[in-house]
Amino acid sequence: MLIVQKFGGSSVADTAKLRRVAGIIADAKNAGNDVIVVLSAQGDTTDDLIAKAHEISPEPTRRDLDMLMVTGEQISISLCAMALQEMGVPAISLLGWQVRLRTSSDYGSARIRSLDTERIRQELDQGKVVLVAGFQGVNRRGDMTTLGRGGSDTTAVAIAAKMHADLCQIYTDVEGVYTADPRLVPTAKKLKEITYDEMLELASMGAQVLHNRSVELAKRYGVPMEVLSSYVRKPGTIVKEVTKGMEETKISGIARDDKIARIALVGLKDEPGIAYKVFRVLAREKINVDLILQSIGRGNTKDISFTIPKSELEHAGKALSAEQDAIGFEHINVTDKICKLSVVGAGMINRPGVASLMFEALAAAQVNIHMISTSEIKISVLIDQEAADVAMRAVHKKFFEE
Repeated sequence: MLIVQKFGGSSVADTAKLRRVAGIIADAKNAGNDVIVVLSAQGDTTDDLIAKAHEISPEPTRRDLDMLMVTGEQISISLCAMALQEMGVPAISLLGWQVRLRTSSDYGSARIRSLDTERIRQELDQGKVVLVAGFQGVNRRGDMTTLGRGGSDTTAVAIAAKMHADLCQIYTDVEGVYTADPRLVPTAKKLKEITYDEMLELASMGAQVLHNRSVELAKRYGVPMEVLSSYVRKPGTIVKEVTKGMEETKISGIARDDKIARIALVGLKDEPGIAYKVFRVLAREKINVDLILQSIGRGNTKDISFTIPKSELEHAGKALSAEQDAIGFEHINVTDKICKLSVVGAGMINRPGVASLMFEALAAAQVNIHMISTSEIKISVLIDQEAADVAMRAVHKKFFEE
């Protein structure tokens, strides 16, 4: 059996935790499996490296920032290889360029183009555990690139897909996928299984247990996934195409995203093509847009509001302000004191009243809604950040506790 295991930064944060992880890996290897391991940087290493960069330069180039950040994973895999070797388990650590994980040149958010598995297969054939640095690759120029936050999940699933692994295990600091973040909602319940589509929505809406791009890859290539704890030896949550009672499911989980900002362009001309002018600027700057709200025209003007990642707020504000005359708006309003709260469920489209229940819970909790977005399996609302904790607990209680 070929298993790909991925361990997050909190699971390898210090020497004791790293040795625990090495024990999990050794058990899988000693059970007769071929094992490939993908590791993240230890603890807060990535944040610390970014802070160091900003001590030198307020706006470091993305290329050199990537060159700095890839060092975190190198430390993790080399230390873990040493720990396994001390246990008598043959192991080798490999960086992104050594496994020829080719990416685009979008520094900080690169996309995987290809993966050459020859080196990995050679090392597996020699009986070794292969430890691969997550989150990183190399572009056509030979420069190191990073895949964005949570990119180690994507590395693991890409390797599992290419190697036709029997299972891809994502180890984290919780015991699986819950109906809500158990650190924020103590009454949250662990799910035995969840569909790719539901997991993708939860990940995209802010649930931090899995990176959304990793779920996209798993769904596309049919990679069997399990989310489980590196601290407790218990079965986790299986992520797969179809779950039991899928059509009967109302809500599978609630997710929250605090890392967003809202931009409002006020006084736009009420004419064809104005939305294109706005979002063309953001597309050119490679800024992702999520919720969009356009007001009904009044007189000859209208407003457009939308959300973007909080990290891109300054970048987007500058780009739009530079094009103010070309676009034609009166002024721009920005805020990052907001939160997106989402409920997700595969059977939601066939169950009338889900939105009503969500809005009832928010109304009872005195939480004001600024924007609403829906799809076949999710409803998202934009609310004030200060109300996020109360809102999340109220909505969870409505769907899972009453």
